[in-house]
Amino acid sequence: MLSRSEIRAQARQSLAGNWKTAVLHFLLYMVVSGLISSITNKIDYIGWIINVLLTAPLAYGIYNHYLDFARGKIPAAADIFRGFQRYKETLIVYVVMAVFTMLWTLLLIVPGIIAALRYSQSYFILRDNPGIAPLEAIDRSKALMAGNKWRLFTLYLSFIGWALLCIPTLGIGYLWLGPYVSTAAGHFYEDIAK
Repeated sequence: MLSRSEIRAQARQSLAGNWKTAVLHFLLYMVVSGLISSITNKIDYIGWIINVLLTAPLAYGIYNHYLDFARGKIPAAADIFRGFQRYKETLIVYVVMAVFTMLWTLLLIVPGIIAALRYSQSYFILRDNPGIAPLEAIDRSKALMAGNKWRLFTLYLSFIGWALLCIPTLGIGYLWLGPYVSTAAGHFYEDIAK
């Protein structure tokens, strides 16, 4: 098992020479997500449903976009939208993860965080197993994260200093932090999926 610093070092190595591409792709994702949110927020009653229907495949796409970087591949910008090719599966995974996480959060914040960590590998598993059912991907994520939730939590926690440094940049620094964290998450998956 790799340490947090080793995973972060691998992420930096994967992004070395590719930062411009990684940042521009993350910016594209943020612009598209922002447009979806701003448009759907203005639609009464069903806006939130449309938001979910469009956000689900984008979430799958961005997770796997930076898994490509972690695997030494440079994805095309259009790959951010790859979730639309597996729309039904990505929507089911997104909705089930959101509902379960929300239900656990109703108990207390900590169970909600644990649930989010438990389901965090579902998109990666769905990608690596094309014929798998969405609920099976979630079950495999729960099994894969048994004993690894604390490791992932502390990995994410280790980026807090960087996140604080991004605040004075009026958020522009997050365009670099987002790919860094996401690529580290891809390396974390690669480490535990061995």
